[in-house]
Amino acid sequence: MMLRRFAYLALVSFVLVAHGCSIKTPPKVVIDKTPRFEPLKDQEAEILAAHLSTRLQDLESWSALKPGLEDSLNYIVRRPQNAICVKRPGLTLTWGQLGDSVAEMIGLLPDLDRDPRLVAERFQWLKVAPGTLLTGYYEPWLEASLVPDDTYKYPLYGVPDDLKTIHLNAFHPRWKGQSLVYRMGEDGIEPYYDRESIDGDGALHGKGHEIAWTKSPVDIFFLQIQGSGRLQMDDGSTRHILYAGKNGRRFVAIGKYLINGGHVAREDMSMQKIRAFLKANPTTAQELMFKDPSYVFFSLADEGPYGAMSTILTPRVSAAVDRTMIPLGSVLALKTAFMDYEKGETDPFMSLVLAQDTGGAIKNTRMDLFCGTGEGAEDLAGHLLEDSEVFMLVSKRVMKAISGD
Repeated sequence: MMLRRFAYLALVSFVLVAHGCSIKTPPKVVIDKTPRFEPLKDQEAEILAAHLSTRLQDLESWSALKPGLEDSLNYIVRRPQNAICVKRPGLTLTWGQLGDSVAEMIGLLPDLDRDPRLVAERFQWLKVAPGTLLTGYYEPWLEASLVPDDTYKYPLYGVPDDLKTIHLNAFHPRWKGQSLVYRMGEDGIEPYYDRESIDGDGALHGKGHEIAWTKSPVDIFFLQIQGSGRLQMDDGSTRHILYAGKNGRRFVAIGKYLINGGHVAREDMSMQKIRAFLKANPTTAQELMFKDPSYVFFSLADEGPYGAMSTILTPRVSAAVDRTMIPLGSVLALKTAFMDYEKGETDPFMSLVLAQDTGGAIKNTRMDLFCGTGEGAEDLAGHLLEDSEVFMLVSKRVMKAISGD
């Protein structure tokens, strides 16, 4: 039987070679990965708009979005109104046109509780293509003190006075929007200290840049990834700790090292898994954290957290975007799913969110949703990794003016 099978395979091989010229290779399917905007048909937008809901955002009504929208509008009107805020395939828009769209949404809010389909009637839905990977971030809590001791011995640093930044567009137009973070060394400018130099070699120790001390280097590491948080002080008070700057080094996600080392299965990877491993393996933890050279510096405040527009973020409403793809201040419709941990299943999410923040790892179509503070926010942010659909909403009146109709 086996011999007959070999003979058959040999015959097939001969036939394929002999008649190779008549066998056509199926054409390759080319997937366009160019970040772009694709307009939806009115009927498609109406179906999506009918499912808009604030249920998973803890908002009593659509009018609760008004303060956030007003913050966005205030940011937009401070930009040069005739300047282009987005120029991508499928959409070119000025700041003035974006502001008109946001103002129209503010005026529409009182009517949306009655009929959310009005968002499709009054706005053009432009799908962010080819797709959006949605992740989450949150405000972690850390126990802290303003004075170091045997319990609180790991420092949080403010921006060092030897950290310098220069905007490179002053040297050549090709570097527009790029900057260089550096320090002055003996032989001229040098890259600023990396994580290992700061936390391992004590490059900043005793220089007066400490603003608070905490119990755990792992907690500091995750605070830096999130960008801001809250400190539960040893005197019972609470302070916000906000992003103030960084060392200019590239961010390196350490999860891949845990996967490659066989410590966490790829399908089980989450922020919670990383934190648990680092807490349980303090010796290995330091080595792993040093693989991420990026380092964030902070400031203390009474309010927060603030996004890139210098406005306070709203849980499950504010989102971090690539501002070259989606301008800050934009109104977006987000279709995704959240994990319901009580039921052990996903809960569909379809609502309006606001582009109010940015992030170093947020490029092109990717988006990061601010999940809030506390354990629930940490659970959601730590597990949120969803292929989602995002739609930029632009007033049909504005789109008509652009087209000249």
